[in-house]
Amino acid sequence: MQPPQSDPVAVNSQERFPVRIDAPDLCGRFSGRVLRGLDARAATPAWMKRRLEHSGQRSISALVDISNYVMLEVGQPSHVFDLHKVRGGLQVRWGRAGEKITLLNEQTVEIDTQVGVVADDSGAEAIAGIMGGLSTSVSLDTTDVYLEAAFWWPEAIQGRPRRYNFSTEAAHRFERGVDFARTVAALERLTQLIVQICGTNKTRIGPIDDTVVHLPRRDPVDLRWERLQRVEVDLIEEVGRVYGYARIPAEAPFARARMRTRSEGRRRAHDLRLAMARAGYQELLNFSFVPESWESEFGADASRSIRVLNPIAAQYSVMRSNLLAGLVANLRYNLNRQASRVRTFEIASVFARDPHGADGAEQVAGIAQPCHLAALAFGPAEEEQWGLPQRAVDFFDVKGDLERLMFPLEARFSTMGNLTGGAAMHAALRPGRCAAVVLNGDTIGWIGELHPRLCKSFDLPAAPVVFEVQISPLLQIGTPAPQPVPRFPALVRDIAVWIDSAVPAGEVLEDLRALASSKSSLAAVRAVRLFDVFRPSPDSAGDASAERASGLLIKEKSLAFRIVLQDTQRSLAEVDADAARAAIAEHLLQRWGARVRQ
Repeated sequence: MQPPQSDPVAVNSQERFPVRIDAPDLCGRFSGRVLRGLDARAATPAWMKRRLEHSGQRSISALVDISNYVMLEVGQPSHVFDLHKVRGGLQVRWGRAGEKITLLNEQTVEIDTQVGVVADDSGAEAIAGIMGGLSTSVSLDTTDVYLEAAFWWPEAIQGRPRRYNFSTEAAHRFERGVDFARTVAALERLTQLIVQICGTNKTRIGPIDDTVVHLPRRDPVDLRWERLQRVEVDLIEEVGRVYGYARIPAEAPFARARMRTRSEGRRRAHDLRLAMARAGYQELLNFSFVPESWESEFGADASRSIRVLNPIAAQYSVMRSNLLAGLVANLRYNLNRQASRVRTFEIASVFARDPHGADGAEQVAGIAQPCHLAALAFGPAEEEQWGLPQRAVDFFDVKGDLERLMFPLEARFSTMGNLTGGAAMHAALRPGRCAAVVLNGDTIGWIGELHPRLCKSFDLPAAPVVFEVQISPLLQIGTPAPQPVPRFPALVRDIAVWIDSAVPAGEVLEDLRALASSKSSLAAVRAVRLFDVFRPSPDSAGDASAERASGLLIKEKSLAFRIVLQDTQRSLAEVDADAARAAIAEHLLQRWGARVRQ
């Protein structure tokens, strides 16, 4: 983009207006000109009104609108004085103690020696670089004006508007510095638009008086090119700058279109995001900065926490190491606003110290920042409807959502202590109602009810069910392998065993599946499923059968497994199915001490 170029407006009058700069530390350059014979009642063009409105400005009158428009267009504020209201010439100076001025906003303020003014023979008529005075402002009856564009030193403007509890677009720019070389160009553009919109056949245009007293020095800077051109695009940018960005055609480059296919064996994090949305969860985006108390409450290792050196707020003092805390805080926020059913999730990075972390394009040495997916479910399991009874969401509802999310990967949900990559208990989850999510022998996450301690801390009426898993293990799903259509019927055998109640059913199920895949005599086993768990109560031992009469059985539970057998080359006989069942029963006895129920 380039600033608008305006040809100098033809001068048809030699009238000048006297201006004196008495404070070079206030004003470094003052440009102005006289215009006579204008029609201030001319209507502001619709295109200018529209652009002003889009920029947050309201239309006032043609002369004021043009001045505001030029400021937005070229970045140089200007001011229009009504010549008939100015007494004598203009003087740029510092204010005087006790001096007062009524501004354009009709506010009367008292100025002092630290505030710059533009004054005439009768006193201050404008606060320099901030706002003009009401006594010399233009109106619909104005015919003759004096246009002004100046460079005010930023140090002379900074802090002054706050004295009077207001700010202006002009002050906002002058406080930060404007280009002192553009005052004349801005004045030409201002003159061009005023003559075009408010000009008449009697309009007289005087020459520009440009008074320069004190401008910033532009000392040459010696930059080493090695610090500027680090990569190829840096050099391309410099070529474009020298050649001229405006000369580069605004056309997309042509290139050969090539089909880019995505591997079937890998999915994107966005695919997981879509799957969660289809399951009825809404995505949230929380700050990566969290209160330090959250980290300790949700079981973070304090030695691995990363403290923020300059936090945006006192409470956001550490980088988060988990996503659950943010979701629980979101739940409390929604419950306070009468939300009764909440399903939320977040996909984002978490942060922890890692001495083995290497520096790279997307990571910092010594810092681990893996991407996690966390979700929370609270309230009724289903939306209220006539066809289903109302019940609260439970562990198995969310476990099913997680299993569908991970499909075709088959995770194991374990409560055992001998887990790889994590402890057996998560500090933020309720003991006995949580499990580790294990994939290929590694703990990749956790699922369960929120701990009662945290429910009380966050003032929750009931415990939500939550889970948090690592993203990277879920992305590699493997290429689907074709399977022949079975030509021979399948046989099904059930086996029920008594086993120690402390043994998790999931461990036994995984063991049987591993046995079936590794033992050649069980090659025909296609699936092993757990379909029943039975725990006898103490008061049922008296009237139980002889099998359950022993008090030892009270410490046992019954697990029932369904075994599906099928061969791709022949029909299996009953003897084959019975042999497979017997081999599995023997393994359960030897490995787990399990006894087959009669």
